[in-house]
Amino acid sequence: MTTTLPRPIRVMIADDHILMREGIAAVLAGLDNIELAGQAGNGQEAVEQFLRLRPDVTLIDLQMPLLNGFDAMMSIRSQDKNARIIVLTTYKGDVRVGRALNAGAMGYLLKGALRLNLEAAIQTVHAGERYIPPELVAEIADYYERDALSGRELEVLRLVAEGNTNREIGRQLAIKEETVKAHVSATLAKLGANDRTHAVTIAVRRGYLDA
Repeated sequence: MTTTLPRPIRVMIADDHILMREGIAAVLAGLDNIELAGQAGNGQEAVEQFLRLRPDVTLIDLQMPLLNGFDAMMSIRSQDKNARIIVLTTYKGDVRVGRALNAGAMGYLLKGALRLNLEAAIQTVHAGERYIPPELVAEIADYYERDALSGRELEVLRLVAEGNTNREIGRQLAIKEETVKAHVSATLAKLGANDRTHAVTIAVRRGYLDA
């Protein structure tokens, strides 16, 4: 009796760093029943390659040129709602990861732990289940509970990033200058920032603001 082997899980990698792609490809090469379907070096190429290759699982870095990973994922899912996507990030508390998960990504992987978690993540997501490394679940929940900025705080922060003074922000949002100061103070405290410039830098890194 002939035994038919299961079809390998086809994985596509989208990351603008070639060394990262090569590293992931090397890990995949050593795994049974998982194969590399293709690669992309930016978000726009990720969408094009996905539509051409139709991989079973796609690994997408959230910070890429031309089209960021979040927008690439949204574009892919708008054309294939069943696309199984795992987002890659450097930061444990990256807000972009939360946005991606809310938008339909099924997995979350830290780049520094790929060798430990990559196979399990691919298999879990391919099976239709969400994958977040167990050691990060509590940390992610704590991060959002502790550091989440309100909608108004985000509005104020965006205007701060554009170089507006508290008075100008108050005028644009139709709120008192003292209220703007209160929002800025709350934002600095939540982000652990020393000043307004530091807050903007942290907000960009964490994904509250686009670079």
